[in-house]
Amino acid sequence: MRIGIVCPYMWDVPGGVQAHVRDLAEALIDDGHRVSVMAPASDDAPLPAYVVSAGRAVPVPYNGSVARLTFGFLSANRVRKWIREGRFDVLHVHEPAVPSVGLLACWVARGPIVATFHASYERSRAVSVTAPVLHTALEKITGRIAVSDAARKTLVEHMGGDAVLIPNGVTVDRYAEAEPLPGWGPDGTVLGFLGRMDEPRKGLAVLLEAFAKLGEERPGVRLLVAGPGDADDVYGKLPKHLHDRVGLLGMVSEADKIRALHSVDVFVAPNLGGESFGIVLTEAMSAGATILASDIPAFRKVLGDGQAGALFATGDSAALAREAARLLDDPERRAKYSDEARLAVRKYDWSTVARDVLRVYETVTGGPVGVEDE
Repeated sequence: MRIGIVCPYMWDVPGGVQAHVRDLAEALIDDGHRVSVMAPASDDAPLPAYVVSAGRAVPVPYNGSVARLTFGFLSANRVRKWIREGRFDVLHVHEPAVPSVGLLACWVARGPIVATFHASYERSRAVSVTAPVLHTALEKITGRIAVSDAARKTLVEHMGGDAVLIPNGVTVDRYAEAEPLPGWGPDGTVLGFLGRMDEPRKGLAVLLEAFAKLGEERPGVRLLVAGPGDADDVYGKLPKHLHDRVGLLGMVSEADKIRALHSVDVFVAPNLGGESFGIVLTEAMSAGATILASDIPAFRKVLGDGQAGALFATGDSAALAREAARLLDDPERRAKYSDEARLAVRKYDWSTVARDVLRVYETVTGGPVGVEDE
C-alpha cells in the first residue's frame, strides 16, 4: 500500500505526535508498505529518507503548550506537489484541526483520507471561531482515529462525528535494555523527569518542590532531568545546597533518553493536565521503570488504575514527596511495578497498533489520493 502521512508539528523538535508518526511510519515500512511523511522541518535538519519537508515552522501557543506549525502558500504548494507525485492509496493526516500542513492537506486533497486526533481539551474558543473554516476540510475525512477516550470526547464535542479508538504506540523492544548514564543509578536514590522544563503543564515545578522537601530529609536523594528549558530557572526553584544533586541533561537524543530511563529508580510524571494519552509513560514502562505519576485520567488509564505504577494527587507536591519516599525505601514494590509495567505496555507495541491502523486504511481505500481541481 502507498501511504502518505502528514505530521503538523516540527519534525526536529521532540513531541508525542512526532514520535507517533515516526514510529507508525517505520512500522508500516517494516511491514512492506511504501510510506512518505510530510512535516515542517528546519532547513538544515537531518531527515529520514521517508520524510519530506513542508518548510520551516513558527512557534504558536496551543493547548497549554507551544506548537511549531507551518501554514501558508509555500507550504500549500509543497503539500500539493507531494500529494500529486505520491499517488497514495490513503492519506493519513494527524491533528487536522491544527492550522498546519495537515489542514492544508485536507483542503487540497481528494480521495481516501484518514485522520488521527491526539489532543484533549475542555473547550477551545479558537476551534469554535474557526469551525466553519475547519468544516470544509474535516468533511473530506473518510476515516477517523482517536488515540484516547479524552481525544475522542474532544472530537465528538467540538467537531462532531465519531472515531475508532486506537492508542498511541511504542516500540517496546527499543527501550527494553540500555546502560545507565555515567554517574547515575539506579541505586535507590534517583528520581527522574522527562519533558520540557519550561512548559508549566508538564509539572516540573511540582516535582522540584517535592525534591526540595526530600532533599532536606534524605542526604542521598538525587534528581535527573532530561528535556529542553532554562537550567537557571530550575536551579532558582531549589536551595543552593541541593544544586549539586540535580543533573540537567537538556534536550537529549533518543539513545540518551532511553539511557536516562534506565538511570533512575523512580520515574516521575507530575503532569498537571492536557494529556490525552501519556506516551512518556509507555516509554518508561517499556524500559521497566518504576513510575510515579499524577492522577490525571489519561495516566490513570495507562497505568491500570495504579496496577502498573503509583499515582499521587495531581499538583500536590507533598503527596508526591511522600509517595516517592515510600518507593525509594521499598525495592520489592519497585520491582513489582516494573514487572507489571513491562507486561501492561505490550498492548501498546507498534506490532499491534500498526495492524489496527491498517484495518482503518482498508475500510476507506477505493482509489488513489489526488489533488483538487486536477
